[in-house]
Amino acid sequence: QVQLVESGGGLVQAGGSLRLSCTASGRAFRSYAMGWFRQIAGKERDFVAGMSWNGVSLVADSVKGRFTISTDNDENTVNLQMTSLRPDDTAVYYCAAARSYRGIEIPARIDSWGQGTQVTVFW
Repeated sequence: QVQLVESGGGLVQAGGSLRLSCTASGRAFRSYAMGWFRQIAGKERDFVAGMSWNGVSLVADSVKGRFTISTDNDENTVNLQMTSLRPDDTAVYYCAAARSYRGIEIPARIDSWGQGTQVTVFW
């Protein structure tokens, strides 16, 4: 099992940037696919971005061109660089780990979740 801890959320004005980080611990971290989801209260958890252990990435259409996912295997971290933020990006963002990159965008395929970090974008 992989344990995940997110950091980097907060308040930002529309058009600004934020960087989220997720530190992983536990066995076999480097064999996991990593990803980010977000959730608004009362709604389903939505896929944002994912990356396989060998660097293949997938980004949701809603954030393509604005958000970038990256990993640092030396630090056991996965990062989400968010730019050109909009108020509709406001959500709780969750780090995720899955044993398989296949289906990384499906919440039911996720094996471990972080506790979540709030991102609020205002005008």
